Amino acid sequence: MATRAKEFPQCAFRQTLDVLEGKWKFAIIDSLLQHEVLRFKELERDVAGITARMLVKELKLLEAHGIVRRQPYATVPPTVEYSLTDCGRSLHPVIEAIRTWGEQNKAVLRAA
Repeated sequence: MATRAKEFPQCAFRQTLDVLEGKWKFAIIDSLLQHEVLRFKELERDVAGITARMLVKELKLLEAHGIVRRQPYATVPPTVEYSLTDCGRSLHPVIEAIRTWGEQNKAVLRAA
């Protein structure tokens, strides 16, 4: 399989996995889907278990890929709000499918 990924570097499936890989990206996207706009601290509280440093890193990556929009405001103290772009909102059916699959397979997942 690894050879196949090298043969087709422009494969949409592989590119998507590269962008969305990791423990936190789906949780961040899900939180923003539910709340639409969140300040940094609100997002940090909503994504249970994530550190501020990891949240900053993941938000920068999601912003670089056009999934999250960062809106800074010139206030004291500085205020930054995060929301999903149209591209990010288009992940809604994917998030819902993952949630549904998890609900349907709770017993199997707990046993593993």
